Amino acid sequence: MNQYILYIIGSFVVSMVCGFLAIPQVVRFCKKKELYDRPSMRKVHKCSVPRLGGICFIPSMLLSSILMIAVFNQNVVNNEITVSIWSIYFFVSLMLVYGVGLVDDIVSLGPKTKFAVQILAAALLPASGLYINNMYGFLGIYEIPYYIGAPLTVFALVFIDNAMNLIDGIDGLSGGLSLIALAGFLMCFARESVWTYCILIAGLMGVLVAFLYFNIMGDKGGKQQKIFMGDSGSLTLGFILGFLLVKFSMDNPSVMPFRKDSLMLSCTLLTIPIFDVCRIVIVRLLHRKPIFGADKNHIHHKLMRAGMSQHQALCTILALAVFYIVFNYLMFDLMYYSSIVLLDILVWLIFHACLNVVIKKRGQEVFFKDVSNG
Repeated sequence: MNQYILYIIGSFVVSMVCGFLAIPQVVRFCKKKELYDRPSMRKVHKCSVPRLGGICFIPSMLLSSILMIAVFNQNVVNNEITVSIWSIYFFVSLMLVYGVGLVDDIVSLGPKTKFAVQILAAALLPASGLYINNMYGFLGIYEIPYYIGAPLTVFALVFIDNAMNLIDGIDGLSGGLSLIALAGFLMCFARESVWTYCILIAGLMGVLVAFLYFNIMGDKGGKQQKIFMGDSGSLTLGFILGFLLVKFSMDNPSVMPFRKDSLMLSCTLLTIPIFDVCRIVIVRLLHRKPIFGADKNHIHHKLMRAGMSQHQALCTILALAVFYIVFNYLMFDLMYYSSIVLLDILVWLIFHACLNVVIKKRGQEVFFKDVSNG
């Protein structure tokens, strides 16, 4: 156990160092090429900010992980590195998502193109045999066949990918939520002694810590090194988190023993982005607005209309994410999975109801404001 923890820490540290070294270079490159995320009616920031921070995520994660996995295999698996078919498919699909996000950050792509690539990338995982095959009693459903699990997996991956992209609206939010979720998945896979995935997750966490430093603190003290992750970052994070959800949720005795809390833990780690997008879609449908339109009705927008600063809104949302994780974990042995989900939804509705009261008292608009033409 102790040696595995050393590999995990090593992956985290190497990746973090890579991030701290690479991100300032990316900032300089963006300024030279004028690759900025510029202000608009639908955005919170007031000045142009470099937007290619996410370009460092995959290289830093892979460099640190390959280094540590090589050492890991040399010491404990007789110098043999085993690569599963879904690992290859996942790498190909991840490169597709990372690539389309990077191209979008540089030259801007239409939403249909990005959506099509996301579907293609997501479809590769069920094609490799990796899919959600058990609902673990949610709504009374247990094992599900491939012809249901495969499209459900594609939907889940594309949904989570876009959820992480859409919630990336204030400094540190998408990165902070991802860091919490990754820490949770790290603990989940460590519980099952799946150390290779732990090393990969730690590698992503390391560069994410470096990014968050520049994203949140980059404009302090006149440093002018602030940077956004862009679609290359948010789409990459979303796809990896979706993959981890599917991987940990799949009932596969040859990899991990059956755990009745697998799906619940995986979904709980992503509660905030999942609930936020669901609420946004419902509000847009009720107001007869396009589902894929732009607005300022996400949870961070509402918190700021309630009088919070960006950092206060960030801390509130991250605290809410931690609350859901702790609450669901404590409740799982006391209640049915479906009942926990209903309680989660109730807490979410009460939170927004209280938020609406505060917003109304401040004379602000509560529900829908279309800014798609802004």
